[in-house]
Amino acid sequence: MTDAAALIANLEGMASAEERRKYTRYFPLDPDAPFIGVRMGAVFDLAKTALDLPAAELEALLEQPTHEVRALACSIMGKSAAHRRTTEDRRTELYELYLRRHDRIDQWDLVDLAARDVVGGYLLERDRAPLARLAASGFWPERRTALVATFAFLKRGEVDDAFALAELLVDDAEPLVQKALGWVLRAAGDLDRERLTAFVERHAATMPRVALRAAIEHYAKDDRARILAIR
Repeated sequence: MTDAAALIANLEGMASAEERRKYTRYFPLDPDAPFIGVRMGAVFDLAKTALDLPAAELEALLEQPTHEVRALACSIMGKSAAHRRTTEDRRTELYELYLRRHDRIDQWDLVDLAARDVVGGYLLERDRAPLARLAASGFWPERRTALVATFAFLKRGEVDDAFALAELLVDDAEPLVQKALGWVLRAAGDLDRERLTAFVERHAATMPRVALRAAIEHYAKDDRARILAIR
C-alpha cells in the first residue's frame, strides 16, 4: 500500500529548479512553506494513484512544510471525497480531518483543492451550520473554506447558503476571501440573477471592488457600469 513516505519520495524525484522559480509569480517566498518545484499537474496525477490513502498518512502529508506535499494531501482528499464509490465513512473521515487540521490548510490553493468536495459535499444532506462557524473564524483560510464549500450546493442549483455566507463576509478585509466571495456570487448569480442584482445593489457602495467586479462579470456592459457607479 502506498504511504506518505513513498509519495513524498516520488514528489522529490520530480522537483526542478525551473518549476520552483515559477511559483514566485503566485506565492511569496516563505522559508517555512518551501516549494520544491513540482508541476501541479504532476501532483494531481500522483493524487489519483492514492485515493485510498489512510487518514493518518494524509495527516502525515499535511504535517510536512513543503507546499507541494500538502497540495498532494488536499488533492487526494478532494478527489477521494468526490469519487462516486467513496463510502460515507470515508467522506466523514476526510471531513473531520480537513477541519481538525485546517491549521495546515493555510493557503488559497490548498483550500480550493478540497473545500468544495470534502466540506461542501459532506454537508449536502446535513446541517450546514458549520459553514457559519467557519465564516466567523479569525483564520482567513477557514473563511475561504466556508465560501468555496458552497460550490457543492450551487452545483445542485441551491443558492441560499451562498448568499447567506456572502452577507456575513461581504466586508471581509482579506483579499483572498474577497476573491472567493466574488466567484461564489458570480456562480450564484448565474442561477438567480435577480437575487444577485439585489445583493450587489445593496452592497455596491461599500463592498471591496475585487469581489464586486467578479460578482458582476457576466452582466452586460451597461449593467456593470451602473452597479459600479453606485456610491
